[in-house]
Amino acid sequence: MTNPAFLGVESSITGRRWKARNSDERLALALAQAHGLPELVGRLLAGRGVGVEEAERFLTPTLRAFMPDPSVLHDMDVAAERLARAIRDGEKVAVFGDYDVDGATSTALLNRFFRSLGRELRVYIPDRIEEGYGPNLPALLKLKAEGVVLVVTVDCGVTSFDPLHGAVAAGLEVVVVDHHKAEPRLPAVTAVVNPNRLDEPAGGPLSTLAAVGVTFLLIVAVNRALRKSGFYSNGRTEPDLMSWLDIVALGTVCDVVPLVGLNRAFVAQGLRVMGKRANIGISALADVAGVNEAMDAYHAGYIIGPRVNAGGRVGRADLGTTLLATELAAEAAALAKELHAFNAERRAIEAAVLDDAIAMMDAEVDTCPELVLAVGEGWHPGVIGIVASRLKDRYSRPACVVALDGVLGKASGRSVRGVDLGSAIIAARQAGLLVAGGGHAMAAGFTVERERIDDLRAFLRERIARQLDDVGPLVPSMSLDGAMSVRAANTELLRHLERLAPYGTGNAEPRFAVTDARIVKADVVGANHVRCILTGSDGSRLKSIAFRAMDGDLGPALLQSGGRPMHLAGTLRPDRWNGNDGVQLLIDDAAVSGNPS
Repeated sequence: MTNPAFLGVESSITGRRWKARNSDERLALALAQAHGLPELVGRLLAGRGVGVEEAERFLTPTLRAFMPDPSVLHDMDVAAERLARAIRDGEKVAVFGDYDVDGATSTALLNRFFRSLGRELRVYIPDRIEEGYGPNLPALLKLKAEGVVLVVTVDCGVTSFDPLHGAVAAGLEVVVVDHHKAEPRLPAVTAVVNPNRLDEPAGGPLSTLAAVGVTFLLIVAVNRALRKSGFYSNGRTEPDLMSWLDIVALGTVCDVVPLVGLNRAFVAQGLRVMGKRANIGISALADVAGVNEAMDAYHAGYIIGPRVNAGGRVGRADLGTTLLATELAAEAAALAKELHAFNAERRAIEAAVLDDAIAMMDAEVDTCPELVLAVGEGWHPGVIGIVASRLKDRYSRPACVVALDGVLGKASGRSVRGVDLGSAIIAARQAGLLVAGGGHAMAAGFTVERERIDDLRAFLRERIARQLDDVGPLVPSMSLDGAMSVRAANTELLRHLERLAPYGTGNAEPRFAVTDARIVKADVVGANHVRCILTGSDGSRLKSIAFRAMDGDLGPALLQSGGRPMHLAGTLRPDRWNGNDGVQLLIDDAAVSGNPS
């Protein structure tokens, strides 16, 4: 039997059914008592599946508690020994990365490690438009012609059979470091390090790592191999690997992997390092974006990350990784300004493509409940991933966006909880419907021939429908952790909530409904945001803002509330504008209250 809708909201202003996040009240009380926590924090922990014995590690995530021996991963020792030998012997090594944040951070991490040892690392990031995702044989042969002996692929390579086998045949050695879903066969290379190999534990504690997390484990293993071989015995100083956790945190947050276990420790510790602003590239991006406060997961994911990404989307593919690896202040400042400008350009391109896609999908969405598949001629491939994410949020179902250029379309997809899009894309490639493709549960990328798009749509619909047999129909919904009055949204509550950070996939930021609030002032700020002042029945007030609200029904509803009492769903954030120490509500949704008072 379906649980009653939270606060009776069956269909909110944005068309979502509100539901209470499941929370075991007995467990919540046990958590609060055992760890001396406020009852609210106990409820929030229980709602996130945290047990009494796990709570301490969850609330204070340390690498000591979660860091495994890197050797638990297949091929890790082989990869580490081969890289250690290359470093000792001064062999020419190249890293072949990806142009997104996970790829850029993985590449920068490896680059900084080599540089700290006095070794050069040739960095190669493919051009998104000209070369596409992953290793390609012409690029690998170019590296061979430059004298490269060993290539390390990061955030790519696990399904790049033909180019990697061609490289090996030409005399290159290759180590693959990836985290995307693997197939039963693996590339025939020196080593394949990937926690999502089929011979690794399915759903194991390392299966959710971003590529940058796997890369960090690799450099730990290589450093250990160098130490054992006596590399540091002649006066060389071992690098401080912990000083690069800010890079690991950035890539982990931006790849939207679950922030649980080791990922949570990486991000919690990495944000502390980021707060010291030791990485001049990250600091330069923060400065150009106007960030003048301690950076958290929000800043990493929504301020720093998009700017690192912008070079690969609409500018030069290597800008992001170059910025993260540089130790020259002038270069960092120049690159940050360039990426900031590219990010503005990206936003304009994204808005145009999104408008086209929405116009197309609004007319078709009711006929395809399993999937949104938007196809456009001449759409910029650099923004299709972001547009897919926006469509997924708008229609509450997996979304794929295909940018056609001639006979081929390059595509990106984003999924919803309960639908493994990556496995569906891999199955489509194995069925001969795609030129290339791969991914993981929540995201995928592929290349498809124009004439196979209708066949692909039918295949994905059928494949996703089978998955939905287990989870039920995709009903737009929003989970909430509780309800509160306007007065209850205060700084004391915020301090309690901060104990659960960092937030992300697998540890959602607490979302509450502020009930029976009246909007006493509302106006549009920026291009499409709506800023409001809320008041409660006792006269208490709360600042709030709804980002991008004018793109849909939420913004107009807030502007035209007419003073009616409303339930406003969202997350609480500090309000430190002009030296304030207050609270504001970031509004995600709203519903008209049934209370007329």
